[in-house]
Amino acid sequence: MPVAHFVRRSVPLLSGVLLLTGCAADDPSPPPSSQAGAGGHPLEIDNCGRAVEVAEPPRRAVSLNQGTTEILLSLGLADRMAGTAGWTDPLPGALDEANASVPRLADNAPSFERVLDAEPDFVAASFASMLGTGGVATRERFDELGVPTYLSPADCVGKDNSGGGDGARTEAFTMEAVHGEVRDLARAFGVEERGDELVAELEARAARATAGIDASGVTLLYWFANSESPYLAGCCGAPGAITEALGAENVFDDTREEWPQINWETVADRDPDVLVLGDLTRRSQTSESAAEKIAFLQAHPVTRNMTAVRNERYVLLSGQAMNPTIRTVEGMERVAEGLRAFGLAE
Repeated sequence: MPVAHFVRRSVPLLSGVLLLTGCAADDPSPPPSSQAGAGGHPLEIDNCGRAVEVAEPPRRAVSLNQGTTEILLSLGLADRMAGTAGWTDPLPGALDEANASVPRLADNAPSFERVLDAEPDFVAASFASMLGTGGVATRERFDELGVPTYLSPADCVGKDNSGGGDGARTEAFTMEAVHGEVRDLARAFGVEERGDELVAELEARAARATAGIDASGVTLLYWFANSESPYLAGCCGAPGAITEALGAENVFDDTREEWPQINWETVADRDPDVLVLGDLTRRSQTSESAAEKIAFLQAHPVTRNMTAVRNERYVLLSGQAMNPTIRTVEGMERVAEGLRAFGLAE
C-alpha cells in the first residue's frame, strides 16, 4: 500500500454509485485463545531471508500494521496481544469485540519506546517500512533485545523495497503469500489448526467470488488517494491479484511499481471502464474518502468526460482490501459484484 495510506469511511449511497458491502456471514467470529503448550517450540521460521527463532508461543505480541493485527485476531489470539498500531480501516464486525481488549499503541507508526513499554515478546508487521530505517526500529535492533520479529512475506518475497515510494514487484503477488503468513503466525503461536481453517475459508470465499465470472476486456483503475498526484495501482500488487482473478485488465499493468503516482492526463488517455476507489478514513492527503474522490473526478476538466465517470461506474474498497492482506479476498468479492451489477461481467 502507499505506506501512509489509511482507509475507510462509509459514505451515503450516491446516485449511480455502487457502495458494496462485505459478506458479513463470511467473517468468522474469532475463537478465544487456548493456553498453548510448548509443543513444537522452540521453532524456527524462515521469514524474508531471516531465520526467526521463537522459543515459546508468544504471550505479549505487538502488531505494527492492521494486516497482521487482523490475522492474529482472526486466529483468536487477542488475549496474547500487548498492542496494535498502523490502522487504516474499521475492522470487520466479527473482530470488534476481540479487538476492544487489545491496547492501541498508535493509529499510525508508534515510537520504538512506546512499543518497548508494551514489553513485547514478538513483533509482527505488514510492511518493511515499519521494521526498517526510518520506521519503528530495524529488525536488528529488536534482535539485540531478544524480541523476534516477523514481516509479511507479501512485502518482501518478489518485491524490491530498496528504491523510493512503495516499492516495485519483481514477481506478481498472489494470495499464497498471505496464506503462508497465516500459517507462519499460527505455527508461531501454537495454533496451527486455526491457521489451516482460516486459509481454507479464504480459499473458499475467493472461489465463490470468482466462480463463473467472465470480465475479459473490461478495464479497471485502482485509485488509493491524493488528487494532485494520485497513487494508482501498478500491475502486480493486491489489485493485480483481484484483477487477474476476475479476468479483467488493469489499465496500468505496464508498471511494476506498487503504487506509482501518475498524472490525470495519462489516466484520461487510458480511459478505464470502471474506477475502484479507496474509501479512506485518515486525513493525511487530499481526496481520501470515496465521496471526495468522486466529487473531484466529476469536476475536473480532464477526468469528468472519462467513460467510468460519465457512467458513474465506481466500486468502493477499504484500504485493507487493496493491500496484500486477508481482506484482499473482500476486494475480489466487491469488484466481482460491481462488474456484474454494471453489466460488464457474467
